[in-house]
Amino acid sequence: MTFALLLDDAAIFPPGNLPLDEAVAAHHAHLRAPYAGLVGPLVVSAAALPGLAGLPGLPGLAGLAGLAGAGPIEIAVVAPDAEAAAAALAGAPDGAPGGVRVVALEVTDGTDLRTVLGDPAGVTVFVEVPRDERRDAVIAELVGTPYRAKLRTGGVRADLYPDEAELAAAVVALTRAGVPFKATAGLHHALRNTDPDTGFEQHGFLNLLAATDAAERGADVDEVAAILAVRDHRQLPALPTGALLGSIGTCSITDPVDELSALGLLPEGVR
Repeated sequence: MTFALLLDDAAIFPPGNLPLDEAVAAHHAHLRAPYAGLVGPLVVSAAALPGLAGLPGLPGLAGLAGLAGAGPIEIAVVAPDAEAAAAALAGAPDGAPGGVRVVALEVTDGTDLRTVLGDPAGVTVFVEVPRDERRDAVIAELVGTPYRAKLRTGGVRADLYPDEAELAAAVVALTRAGVPFKATAGLHHALRNTDPDTGFEQHGFLNLLAATDAAERGADVDEVAAILAVRDHRQLPALPTGALLGSIGTCSITDPVDELSALGLLPEGVR
């Protein structure tokens, strides 16, 4: 597997909480690193979007045009609802070199999204799938649209982590519906683990990739949950060359890169 564009850079979100100016500088450094091909857009909240214009303490977004290959920074904007998503798209700083280009919107409440937002050209729209009885209805509304789903797989509290059975049910529902998705929050490591500091049971992003592939090939919820529970990479099924799971949000780009490298899953020189 190439892991191309697997890692959406969510450095400003918990638990990373990197200040916006530092996150932008770090993102540009990632895009010049040997592992740049793994790096997706910088994820920002709609509230933080105005702060991208004229950041202090950097060469300046405008100054980045002098760097080899520098251009607009690609961002994904997290918005609470359709109106905020449309406002973020309309109010993004200029897309000229040194500006930003919105390539994705991640909307928490997708009510009236098609009516308000439509299908913006060049922008991938993700709708968050709720962890309650609304899940199947939200997924059904995405079928036949260009929109994609977003799964939350963790957070800053233990109750924000779905267990294997709950996450497996969501993955199976998405794959049965043929809806591509991303996953975010709590995917701090390649494999299923127990965080030594918090005691939280955390999902592994390799588990999720393998589980999604298995679901696409017809595995049921119990079989998918069993893959999500694996803690030894040698016990995972062969990783897919492609899957409906397109990317994961991570507050650290280097940690997953280091783990993939340690597992021997990256080509020589990509680390």
